[in-house]
Amino acid sequence: MLSQLSITDWITLLTASFILGLSKSGIKGISVIIVAMLVFVFGAKASTGILLPMLIVGDIIASIYYNRHTEWKYLIRLMPFMMIGVILGTWVGHGMNEEVFRRSMAIVIFIAVVIMWWWDHRKSKYVPEHIGVAGVMGLIAGFTTMVGNLAGSFANIFFLAMRLPKNQFIGTTAWLFLIINLFKVPFHIFSWGTITWDTLKVDLVTIPTICLGLFVGIRVLKRVNDSLFRKFILIATAAGAILIYFT
Repeated sequence: MLSQLSITDWITLLTASFILGLSKSGIKGISVIIVAMLVFVFGAKASTGILLPMLIVGDIIASIYYNRHTEWKYLIRLMPFMMIGVILGTWVGHGMNEEVFRRSMAIVIFIAVVIMWWWDHRKSKYVPEHIGVAGVMGLIAGFTTMVGNLAGSFANIFFLAMRLPKNQFIGTTAWLFLIINLFKVPFHIFSWGTITWDTLKVDLVTIPTICLGLFVGIRVLKRVNDSLFRKFILIATAAGAILIYFT
């Protein structure tokens, strides 16, 4: 597989891995760009198997760095529903119409961003504690992470709704996605066949640029306050929804 990549493919792959590092450092909402770039190089379904080990590398580093900030109660609330969503995504993913799925998901994400924008501009500081909120967002996030590695937008919205401060937000999502991405690996190997020795060789090449992106992202985020962080997440997530719709 490595020998079949063109110069353009290599540039796209390494750029995507650098952006992935930025994303895992806590600059959320840009992961949709990575998905679109890898689809361009490897195709829709095959790209999910290429991307998953890359995500796990970023998750491991981010979870170690931000470990002390993790809010485990929110992670535990969302995790079971995400796992169910992964299983549903594995079952449905074989025969679904990808274009209809992506466009429907983009609309849902965009609507959720609008709701969150409205929420942030209300005077009330109410935090939705009902298990149904975690249930709906977890199922959708688990389903979309299996089908297209696109759960980030839904997880972002959930943790923004919980009003987590910047570092707690990053630390909690880091552990959430490390666990859920490891949970997905057997399905990609044994059910879809999208992770192989050849795809893992591609992933190994991207480790240095993932680490570089993480280093740069961490340095940038130290200069960003909580209010600006929330606004950036909403804007980046909305932009990602538009990109998904037209990809």
